[in-house]
Order: sequence, then structure tokens, then C-alpha cells
Amino acid sequence: MTFKKVLFGLMLVGLYGTASAQSDEVDTTQDSPASSSAQDAGDEDRRVRRLGDVIGEETAEFSMDIPDMDIPQAPLQPQPDVSLPDPQTDAQLQNLLARRAFVPDNPEIEAELAALLDEVERDAAAALATGDMALAQRLVNVLAALDEGRDVIAQVAAEQQRLTSIDQLLGLASEAIELENLTEPGNESAWVYFQQVLELDPENASALAGIAAITDQQMDQIYLLVEEGDFESALEGIGEAEALGMDAERLAQVQTDIQSAQADEMDRLLSETLDFIDDGAYEDAESNINVLIGMGADARQIERLRSALDDAMRYAGFEPGQSFQDGLGNSDAFGPVMVVIPSGSFVMGSPDDEQDRFENEGPQFRVRFERGFALSRTEITVAQFRQFVQDTRYTTDAERAGRSRIYREASGRIDQTSDVDWRNNYLGQEAEDNTPVIHVSFNDAQAYADWLSEQTGRPYRLPSEAEFEYALRAGTTTRYWWGDESPEDNTENVTGDGDEFIDQRSWTNSFRRYTDGFWGPAPVGSLTANAFGLHDMGGNVMEWNEDCWHDSYVRAPTDGSAWVNPGCNRRMLRGASWSSTPVMSRSAYRLSATAESTDARVGFRVARDL
Repeated sequence: MTFKKVLFGLMLVGLYGTASAQSDEVDTTQDSPASSSAQDAGDEDRRVRRLGDVIGEETAEFSMDIPDMDIPQAPLQPQPDVSLPDPQTDAQLQNLLARRAFVPDNPEIEAELAALLDEVERDAAAALATGDMALAQRLVNVLAALDEGRDVIAQVAAEQQRLTSIDQLLGLASEAIELENLTEPGNESAWVYFQQVLELDPENASALAGIAAITDQQMDQIYLLVEEGDFESALEGIGEAEALGMDAERLAQVQTDIQSAQADEMDRLLSETLDFIDDGAYEDAESNINVLIGMGADARQIERLRSALDDAMRYAGFEPGQSFQDGLGNSDAFGPVMVVIPSGSFVMGSPDDEQDRFENEGPQFRVRFERGFALSRTEITVAQFRQFVQDTRYTTDAERAGRSRIYREASGRIDQTSDVDWRNNYLGQEAEDNTPVIHVSFNDAQAYADWLSEQTGRPYRLPSEAEFEYALRAGTTTRYWWGDESPEDNTENVTGDGDEFIDQRSWTNSFRRYTDGFWGPAPVGSLTANAFGLHDMGGNVMEWNEDCWHDSYVRAPTDGSAWVNPGCNRRMLRGASWSSTPVMSRSAYRLSATAESTDARVGFRVARDL
């Protein structure tokens, strides 16, 4: 019931209360039928008289004017049109408002109204506490109309604003999720909106669920990066998650998982890199090393891997100075003992002021070996060459020609003779197995190297002239690999004034105060090795090199490769022999011969790429 209805009721009671009282005086007793006519006439007269009593007598016209009454025509003070949800409490409110309307500022009415409003405020506070915002808002609307200073009014307004903001933020978060803006951009991401909701409502289920879902997705993305091996991006993802304020305990566990996975991957890469190095997959090994660097691998591990890779690239996994033998085919036999020559550089040729120098030994130039290579420790022996011939049924140039050059005992000269080949020694007699094979041409030596390559699956060849001089000098720059003067006894098989032949024959042009104990080729490895561990580089027999003959080093390769011209027939001979004079024993001394030439002073050794 509204205030207006109550007020209208009160006015009706005031207007008709007297009439009802007067009407009570009308006789309502029932007479018998016989007297009803007289009774009716009397009653009619009475009614006229009573009506006249009410409205007064008029002399000319009938009049219904109502005399002034002591009843207000309208409330003295207008009241707000409000109502409460509880009917009983609302009736009490409407009564008070009606009374106050007619009697403003009545202390008794005001006190009753204030008490009622206190009750309404308590109800509004209770509704606010339980989250019944519809009831709270309806109650504070009444309070706002009647007593706007009540604290609960502002409290409900603030709570309503909070709830409105939460709804708006959740809506924005939903839109951001649709756009896949989970954590970016910074101020317009679903993550930020959910966080703002939690600032307003820490227990908001929607925001908590959204935060959990985004966190799960971020963690899944990080683990996916880990599975892909992108640990750097995964760690960056951890940093971003920390900056967003994601669960610190969970992030710590994820970081531990990343570090563990990274350590496992680093171990795998280390092992794989070593396998690549062993297999000669150097590019793959280099790629792995770069990945390990990016993963923050220990600097010492990286240094060891790089050293191993560098050694492998230079020495195919060997170490400088190391000796090895490759197996021959499916047999139990092995090829010659090879020595790993270190990479490096040297100045090739002789300086202009070197004693007994020839013009073809210059100009000097620097040769640089980026990778190591291997040389056979000694010259190829008769026994080793026999194995090749037996396996291939190869016929040498001396056999085809039916001749070679031997040392003549009677004259002391080197002369051509018939029926001499690789099976014979420097005198034309049967050669011993452990002596260097002689009477072999450049073509024969090349054929032997090709056979070794086929048997071992490794790249055997004849050494280049630069490789030979580099290995002969073994780091020295003197006239000879042992120095500038005569060697100590038993250093190299060259001519010495202490050497004696049959009938006490001796060398007329030789090193003074020197002897090696041999006249003719010595068994390989009988004398001192040089600094690279090679025997007979500066004596015993001269050796075939792969290069063509050039009368100077102008335009010679600087990388140590062989200098070969298509169609050339003269090949290089380097190193001294058992009959070499001091001039011919110098490290820079050079000779050449046709590719078919054979001689009692010429043999060979082989080289192998690593």
C-alpha cells in the first residue's frame, strides 16, 4: 500500500465518520404490514427533517452545500513515493509517512520513522553482506529518499560499482581470449584483466580459472620449446612468466625441469659431437659445438671439443707424431707404418746466400699447411712392394724395359744394365726384404700408392715436393736437417769420408769426419730419425714426388699441394741418397727424371691424407 493510498483512506475516514454516526439514529425496526403505510409516512417526514438538520433549511431552493469542516484538504508536507519489500514493514512505513505528511516535524513520528529506518539500514547491510544486491539496492533506495546520510547507501553504491567493474573486466578478458591476446599486449591481455578482477575480488572463480588456464598454456608452450631443444626461448618464457607474476613455486619446478632437460641434451650433443668427429662429419660437429655454446656449455668442454675437431680436421683424429697402419683388404696384413705430420708452415727453398745453392731452389716462399698429413716412416721396402706385385701381378717399367741402372763395383760408377728390376739391390744382386725398393719408376710408385688406396679405402698418394721438404726439414732452416756442417756419425746414409767399400775404396767428395757404416742403401730405419720421427729423409735413396719439374718456384702453390701440369713427363726427386755428396744432401736440393726412369739410387715413400 503506497503513501497516497493510505492518505486517501485517512481522508475518507475524516469526511464520512460523522454521517455514519448520524445514520445510526435511523430506526430500523420492522413494523407489521398493517401499520407500514403510516410508519412509512412518518419515516419520510423524519428523513426530511434529519436531512434538513444536516444541510440546513433553505427558503427558496434546495441546497447541498457542505459546511466547512476542520479537516485538511491535502497534506501539509509532500512525502516520497517509496515502499519496502516486506508488507508489514512497508505498512508501518506508509502509516508514518502519512502521519508525517499531516503533522510535520512531530518528534514522536520522527522518532518512530528513524527507528524504522535503522531497521531498514540493518537489513540493507545484511543483504550487502550476503551478496543480495537486488534487496540491498531496493532498501537503500528507500533510505536515500528519506535519509541520504546513511553509511550503507555509499557502501551499496561502492559494491555495485565493484561488481559492475568485475563484469566489465571479465567481458574484456573474454574478448582478449577470443583474439588470443593471453599475455600480450601488456595492458590489454586476458592475464591483466583477470588480475584486475582479482584485485577487486580475490576469490573470483572466473578470474582464478582464467589465470590457471593461461598459466597452463604458458607452461605447455615452455615444455614444447624444451622438447624442440630451444632451451633459450624456454628460459625466456620463464622470465616472462615471472614478470607476469605467475605461480613462483610452479615456475621454479619448470625451471628445474628445463635445466635437467638441457643438461641431458648437452650430454647427448657432447657424445654426438665426438661421434661426428670420429666419423669425419666435421660440419655436423661444428654445428653441434655452436649449439652447445648457445646453451651455455662449460667453456672447458667447448675448448676440448674444438681442439678435438681441429685435430680431427688436421689429423683425422690422430695426433701429430702418432704412428699408425691401415689394414689391407680382408687379409691380416697391414700397410706401411705412417707418421702424422703436424700442420704448420715453413719457408721453402734456399736463401740466396746459401753455400752451393742452385737457381732452381728459389725464390723462397712460405708454404702453409692448414691440415696435417701422414708420411710413411721409412721408404717402401722390397717386401712391401712384393706384396703389391703379388696381389696385382703388376709389371714395372724396369721389367718392361728389361734394364735399369746399378752401381759398378769395378769403376765406382752408376751404369745401365739389363735384367735388373725391383727384386735387385744397388749392385744388381738379389735385394734384402728390409732394404728400400729401388729400380722403380715414378709410374711404379704411383701404381703402388693407388693399390694402397684401394686396399685400405684411404687416400694414399706420393708426397708433394712441398710436403717432402717440409717433412725433411722438420722445423729447421739450416742447410741440412741436422745443421750446417757434417752430421754426427750414424745420422743419415750419405757419403762420409769414413765409409769404406770393397778393397778399402772410399768417397772422394764426402762429409768430413763422418761415417754411417753403409755403402749402398741401408735397411730402412737403420739410422737416426728427424724431429718428425721420419727415417732416411735426407739419405739412403732419393724419392719420387708427385710434382712436375719446374725450374723455379715462381707461381708455385702456397698450400703445400703438388704442382702438376697436364701431360708433363718429368717428375721431382727429393732427398739425398747413399751416394749423395754434401752439396746434393742439402735440404733444398732438387732433381728431376722422366716418369719411366729407374735407378739404384731412387726409391719412394707414400703420403696419406687425413
